[in-house]
Amino acid sequence: MDILQFHFSVSGVEIPIFVPPAVAFIISFFTSMAGISGAFLILPFQVSVLGFTAPSVSSTNFLYNVVGTPGGVLRYAREKRMVWPLAGSIIAGTLPGVLIGYYFRVKLLPDPRTFKFFVGMVLLYVGWRLLKGIRRQTVTEKPKTKADFRTCDTSASLRAVSFTFMGERICFSVPAIFIPSLCVGIISGIYGIGGGAIIAPFLVTIMRLPIYAVAGAVLLANFLTSLAGVFFYSTIPLYQGQVAPPDWLLGVLFGVGGLTGMYCGAKWQRLMPEKMIKCILAIIVFIVSGKYIFQFF
Repeated sequence: MDILQFHFSVSGVEIPIFVPPAVAFIISFFTSMAGISGAFLILPFQVSVLGFTAPSVSSTNFLYNVVGTPGGVLRYAREKRMVWPLAGSIIAGTLPGVLIGYYFRVKLLPDPRTFKFFVGMVLLYVGWRLLKGIRRQTVTEKPKTKADFRTCDTSASLRAVSFTFMGERICFSVPAIFIPSLCVGIISGIYGIGGGAIIAPFLVTIMRLPIYAVAGAVLLANFLTSLAGVFFYSTIPLYQGQVAPPDWLLGVLFGVGGLTGMYCGAKWQRLMPEKMIKCILAIIVFIVSGKYIFQFF
């Protein structure tokens, strides 16, 4: 095993080189089915298990998203399960939000425990709504072919977007997506997360969009948000006037596992019952919510 040990000079982590991609694959395989990269679990793994506690752990987490999420995005796009106007509406909010959040972290929130507590309570409510919906959901026959899961007849304007999915016409307001996405972007910039664990349950519970149709759009937005995060952390001074670039090799290794895990997760998503995917999403929401709430005390 010693021959497989590798020392990562930036983070100081020393582990077998196969561990980061293996961990990332397992996590992202399941979380990507709900449109979430799994970065919210990769971060505590780096901090608590690997002992990577330097500020650059956040940018390394962003780098994991940058390398990993194209796997899921590619698969959803190939199967025509990508609602591009939805992705655009989310990205239009999250990208400027990341920059705003980054400066909030510098100027206003050196110890953002109270704000994290507020976010945790909001997520707790969203998780409760999601769990309530799962309990009420009736079991229906699952479509058998790829074609049943494709989105089609998409029309979009600055006011509203509509598309057909599983024989149902689905519409949503663009401003109703943009404003929460801006808030999620701000939170992402502050805490170094892609934001998928927040925006995905919002789309499913509040906007009532089908989880099969939103996963690809959320992953695409997560990719661009994380790309901006890596850039900001690597170029704009934050911690004591210093930049906090990622541990490039460690982030890439996590990302390689995420790339394959998200591709496989996106491929298998349509074979999973909707209730099971929503249960995965609910578990994710409650984990993130609990983490944000308990850190306050």
